[in-house]
Amino acid sequence: MKKKIVIAIVAIILILIIICGGYVAYTILNKPKINPEDIWNKYISCINEQKYEEMYQMLTEESKQQISQEDFISRNKNIYEGIDMSDMKVEITNVEEENSSTTKINYNSSMNTIAGNVDFTNVVRLSKDSEKGYLINWSSSLIFPQLASTDKVRLKTISASRGNIYDKNGNLLAGLGEVSSIGIVPGKLGENKDANIEQIANLLGVSVDSINKTLSASWVKDDSFVPIKKVSKSETELKEKLLQIPGVKITSTTTRTYPLGEAAAQLIGYVQTATAEDIENNPDKGYTSTSFIGKAGLEKIYEDRLRGTDGIEIYVESEDGSKKADIAEIEVKNGENITLTIDSNIQEKLYNELKNDAGFFVVMHPNTGALLALVSTPSYDPNKFVLGMTTSEWNEIKDNTENPMIARYLQSYCPGSTFKPLTGAIGLTSGSLSVDDTFSYTGLSWKKDGWGEYDITTLTAYSGPKNLRNALIHSDNIYFAQAALQIGKNNFTSGLDKIKFGESIDFVLNTAKSQYSNSGNITSEKTLADSGYGQGEVLVNPIHMASIYSAFANDGNMVKPYIESKTDNSVEYLVEGAFTKEAANIIKDDLIQVVENPEGTATDMRVSGRTIAGKTGTAELKASKDAEADVLGWFDCFTADANDNQLLVISMVENARSLGGSHYLIKKIKTTLF
Repeated sequence: MKKKIVIAIVAIILILIIICGGYVAYTILNKPKINPEDIWNKYISCINEQKYEEMYQMLTEESKQQISQEDFISRNKNIYEGIDMSDMKVEITNVEEENSSTTKINYNSSMNTIAGNVDFTNVVRLSKDSEKGYLINWSSSLIFPQLASTDKVRLKTISASRGNIYDKNGNLLAGLGEVSSIGIVPGKLGENKDANIEQIANLLGVSVDSINKTLSASWVKDDSFVPIKKVSKSETELKEKLLQIPGVKITSTTTRTYPLGEAAAQLIGYVQTATAEDIENNPDKGYTSTSFIGKAGLEKIYEDRLRGTDGIEIYVESEDGSKKADIAEIEVKNGENITLTIDSNIQEKLYNELKNDAGFFVVMHPNTGALLALVSTPSYDPNKFVLGMTTSEWNEIKDNTENPMIARYLQSYCPGSTFKPLTGAIGLTSGSLSVDDTFSYTGLSWKKDGWGEYDITTLTAYSGPKNLRNALIHSDNIYFAQAALQIGKNNFTSGLDKIKFGESIDFVLNTAKSQYSNSGNITSEKTLADSGYGQGEVLVNPIHMASIYSAFANDGNMVKPYIESKTDNSVEYLVEGAFTKEAANIIKDDLIQVVENPEGTATDMRVSGRTIAGKTGTAELKASKDAEADVLGWFDCFTADANDNQLLVISMVENARSLGGSHYLIKKIKTTLF
């Protein structure tokens, strides 16, 4: 019995051995095979995932003896992340067993870098380890084929030059210019170092702490020139005071400058160092904390064209510092130079005429639309934004109630009587008004029955019929109020819609829309009547007004204003057939009489040998017509002869009651332009 039990146990044990052996054999036979290609692909995945420590564990012992884990991680990390590597891919082209323990893999590699795509062919060898499987025989050449263990990978940035802005005659409006760099030589500050630094800080409008922080930089030596602030070359008085302080040294350097300064500040704008917000808002444009970026005016509008593209080189540098091999390169692309239609001479002269007032000048060629000047006053010095503005200088601009940073020619204003030619042209074009139509009223005041206390006044009585020509010559409010009523709301608003009221005009600068009503609809007879002579709720943008007035010089076609020079002489129209040819020429002839007729409101604009069409305007700022309310003074004019010097001017001055209104502007225009 015992013998049978023993035999049974032995049999069971044999069966178990057979089963276990079969399982082991099955497991061995069916175990996934790890080949060298898999190991290499895994290594590439680790590179993409920046798993440098895991990569090191995949190396042969011999490779590890050549480089420590710390150095391996540092070298790979610094190179791959330094060139902003991403999306590395390999294509294995050949696998060859060189011997029983070594396999060679030929492959093509590609990756994205900060300098563009990099492609190369390479070879890697893997050794078979009995315990760990295949391990990589690593050297620096697996990063780049040209890279030896003593070489370095270098990244070099070549800064693009910002493009210049020129006027029509090639005069610089924005570009590199010479400025003075105020600095300190620490070893020469003398015994009263702290007092001298405080004096320098006060004169430059910077803090003592900021100067001390700059002086404490690691590179600073006693004989170093340490730049503190840049100032304009013209700051002679300031520089003389600074040179009296021990340790101060002044050198010349270059930076972005604006030769016209205040005269074209709102138009050209300025650049400043990019802020963290600028960098965040433009993630794909390569801005850094040292980049300049356009902050206002055309510097901002043309930023992408002016800025250019920095060049970038990735290359291998030998141990002796020489360039060994190029890896990738993006060529530097300097910013584009832009030439404007602006005439610096006109721009500067008109600015100087109006700089102590609040107002604007728009000067345009009436037949082409080329803008020769865009002046807004008061203004500011854009150079100070580039060189560094003191708190007091910024507060002086920020707290100025006349808003010097606003480009007034981009806003919209009540046009007063300069609007009357539009009413006349719309009436003539629609057939709802004729040159023979006259209105009957006496005195300087009129109102329609049922208007109650509301009446319309005009300034000057005159003899002769109350027709379109006389009404323009004498700037008769009552005539144009009655004309608007006769034209009718539908004809009146349709005519204004046709000439782009309520629309943004196609122009590089963002202009305010002109309007004839706050709501988009004229809702009462009184408002319609007031609108006829440029009051009511009418607002007009000055650049838009220049285009409208150009229709009187172009047989009824409104030219399209432009500010960047063209290579051809083509003329574009903002609105063709804005008015009929007959209507436009009637208004033009009447506006000539505003200047030429002895009773015209703009006789002081007469210029010997020239024919000028013009219209004065006074816009009340309060609907109540309060005698104490201040006014806007306007004067719009254009040349109407065959002279080569063709000009169209739209101008306005605020607070005009005490200045003389339109006539204050006429004197300046006549002196400067004719």
